[in-house]
Formats: sequence, C-alpha cells, structure tokens
Amino acid sequence: MYGRFNGATASRAGLALAFVLLWNSGFIGAEFVLPFTAPFSLMFWRYWLLAALLAAVLMLRGQLRWPGLSTAMFESAIGLLAHGAWLICVIVALQRGVPAGIVALVVALQPMATGALSGVVTGESVPWYRWLGLIVAFAGVAVAVLARVDTGDTASMVAYLLPFGAVLAITLASLLERRATLRDEGPNRIPMMLGLFYQALATAVAFTLPALAIEGLYADPNPAFVAAMAWLIVGVSLGAYASMWKLIERMDATRVASLFYLGPPVTMLMSWLAFGDAVSASDLAGLAIVAAGVSLAQLKKQPRRAAQPTRASDPGDNAD
Repeated sequence: MYGRFNGATASRAGLALAFVLLWNSGFIGAEFVLPFTAPFSLMFWRYWLLAALLAAVLMLRGQLRWPGLSTAMFESAIGLLAHGAWLICVIVALQRGVPAGIVALVVALQPMATGALSGVVTGESVPWYRWLGLIVAFAGVAVAVLARVDTGDTASMVAYLLPFGAVLAITLASLLERRATLRDEGPNRIPMMLGLFYQALATAVAFTLPALAIEGLYADPNPAFVAAMAWLIVGVSLGAYASMWKLIERMDATRVASLFYLGPPVTMLMSWLAFGDAVSASDLAGLAIVAAGVSLAQLKKQPRRAAQPTRASDPGDNAD
C-alpha cells in the first residue's frame, strides 16, 4: 500500500509546484534580458546584486558570519556548479542559436544522470517504479519537444554540447548536497540563506574577470532589463533554488530530479502566456504524459507490517 496524502506530503507537493514554476520562469526571464546584455555580463550583474542583497538581509538579521573554511569551500563548489556552470552553459547555448526545445530536452536528461550516479555518490537505491516513472516522463518530454525541433538547424557542435555541461553541473551539485544532508557533513547545516550567499558570492567572483575582459560589463539598463533582472534574482535565484534545496533535504535526489521533466511543456505554456507562442496538441499530450511519469516516480511505498504469528507458542520456544 502506498503512503497516504498527509500534511508532509502536501508540503512537499507545494514545494515541488513552486520549484517547477519558479525554475522554468528563468527561461522567460532570460528571453527578456538577453537582448540587453551579454552572457558573462548577465552572470556578473545577476550574482553580484544577489550577493549584495543576501548580505544586506543577513546583516539585518545578525546572521552574516564566516562559517569556516571547509563549509565556505563546500558552498562555493555548490554555487559554481548549480549556479555558475549550469546557467552559463544554458545561456551561451541559447545565445548561439540552439533552440530552446533542444536545450530543454537535453536538460531533461538530468534525472537519468542523477539516477545512474545516486547509488555511487549517496548510497541510495532507486526502486523499479521510480525508474519506470522517469522513463515515462522522458517519453513525454520527447513528445512535447521533438514535435518542435528543427532538424535542419545548423548551430555548431560546441553550442549543442553546452547543455550537456549544464546537466553534468546540476547533477553533481544535487548529489553532493544530498550526500552532505544524509551524512550530516559538508555545509554543517548552516542556514540556507547564508549558504546561498556564499554560493552567489563564489559565482559572482568567478564571472568578474570574463565579464570585464571579454564583454566590458555590457548592459543596457532600460526598464525591461531592470524588471527581468529583478525577477531572475528574487524569483529564480532565491525562490527556485531555495525550493530545490528544501526538496533535496526532504526526499531523495532522483525524485527531486524527476521534476525537471516538467521543464519543456511548462516552459512552452509560459511562453504562450507571455509571448503568445502557440501550444500544439503534441505539447498538451507531452504535458499529460510527463505528469503521469512524475507522479509514478514520486510514489513512496510504505514498509509492510510484520506478519502476526498464527499458532500458539510452543512451551519449548521459551525454554532457557
């Protein structure tokens, strides 16, 4: 019998919904802001502003502190993977003409990568029904995305390999964070906002030199740029990442990663709402299949109760 829907389940479901909506809104924000800046400069402005905002909030709360070298190094590594490498690969791929559908399809490979590596990194096992859910969800992604893919696209091989770098980066970050949670090591359970501060700071520092040397910190600070940047900082960098780390703390890495399968159809729906992009029958069919697969992957089977003895005790069983 599978677990009943209770308060904890409702909380996880709410976090999952928030993560899916906030995370995929990043594609919409990027579409707004990229015409007014360049990739490295976008990372520079976004993460220095994010780090400054977090520092101000932490100072007001009296929580800004040095957590120790090992913890700072751990959070920096997570930031460079989950923020820096992930985003720059996606942003540069989009800038070089890789269709968003192709990027979304490749990014949707992350659950498979997480499932393949989770046993090695975290020691967690993946039951058969979760693998089945991942496969079903991947089929839904294929239905929604392949119907839109331009097979005659001539973008360079390098550009098409970049989304695979994003998959690798976010997979490693998720598994490292999950292993630290399970073993109570790594960040030593510092407050989430403090951890995000060191992640953002490491990412900002990493992109300062290329943004200065290659792009001269290019940005056109018009209202569209300011609005999109504000959303990317507050809604995505704070809201989406906070939701993701909370989910990783409450469930295993493979189940969290399965939510990425919702990316392509949800992003298409957002594009229709924001820009009027048409949603086809294949998009809706893919969304339905993905929802079914994710639901299957999220199931949690309860352990069976031990069988009660049906015979009377033999007096000899209790003999000393």
